Amino acid sequence: MGDLVFYTNPMSRGRTIRWMLEEIGVPYKTEVLGYGTSMKQEPYISINPMGKVPAIKHEGKVVTEVAAIVCYLADAFPEAGLAPPTNDRADYYRWIFFVAGPIEMAFSIKAAGWEPDADKQRMFGHGTYDLAINTLEKAVSGKQYIAGDKFTAADLLVGAYIGFMIKFDLLEPRPAFTEYLERVTDREAHRRAASIDDQLIAEMQAQQQQAQPQPAA
Repeated sequence: MGDLVFYTNPMSRGRTIRWMLEEIGVPYKTEVLGYGTSMKQEPYISINPMGKVPAIKHEGKVVTEVAAIVCYLADAFPEAGLAPPTNDRADYYRWIFFVAGPIEMAFSIKAAGWEPDADKQRMFGHGTYDLAINTLEKAVSGKQYIAGDKFTAADLLVGAYIGFMIKFDLLEPRPAFTEYLERVTDREAHRRAASIDDQLIAEMQAQQQQAQPQPAA
């Protein structure tokens, strides 16, 4: 367990990496970090100078950024079968980095309540929110999985993004999205991962309540 360490907070995109770790099925150690506290302090700041999660350390090597971690784990543990053969990865890489790039930018800008003017859209990788989302809809329509005939890490990442955006009202729950999300999350590894992180959240909330000053009797 000591050679694979997972740095996370259960209320973060670390949930995606938890799912990935449960899919590959190897032992790992979890280090839970707090926003504004241990996430921004040593020793973690030497792991990721950005002071954000998730990150992993595998055999002494650090990987940060969700898409990079997903790709790394799929390659580092090929026995899990989460990456297509190297000569059949066009769609796999295309859609992993589409959600990590244009979709990430599109929903982040939308969440901030801002959209680039028409004359500035070419400056941004996503063009417009509608263009990026419509492209994503086409990518998941009419097929069971996004990068072939079986579930891969691309489905895990795309599904995690779609689930996140729907949950926080950043994406219209169109049938193509909800049907795809239901399909790719109907997995034991996803249920285990969600249960682990939900339990961590419950424990953190209980600790916070205990730490609050109690009113005088």
